[in-house]
Amino acid sequence: QVQLVESGGGLVQAGGSLRLSCVASGRTFSFYAMGWFRQAPGKEREFVAAISPSGGSTSYADSVKGRFTISRDNTQNTMYLQMNSLKPEDTAVYYCGADRWPTMTIQSHRYDYWGQGTQVTVSS
Repeated sequence: QVQLVESGGGLVQAGGSLRLSCVASGRTFSFYAMGWFRQAPGKEREFVAAISPSGGSTSYADSVKGRFTISRDNTQNTMYLQMNSLKPEDTAVYYCGADRWPTMTIQSHRYDYWGQGTQVTVSS
């Protein structure tokens, strides 16, 4: 069992930056592919970014490519999402997920564990 806890969300003006963190319990964090997803009111959960177990491979949604950076520190059981040049359309609850398979995926149903989410609000 893995427990995930996100933090770092908040209210920021358009053009600003935030860094989200996702801390995982357990000793197998380095075996899991990890991902960030987001869900805006009235919309389905959508893929944002994913990272391989080693951190050597990453994948991004087109809407955030060039603005967001996903990373992880396996010694600290922590994954990050650095979000720059934020836009009002980035407003959503952001969730981190862990996939027991070591292959990155953009499909939310493949993830086995989820955090509780952290709210990001970008004002115009």
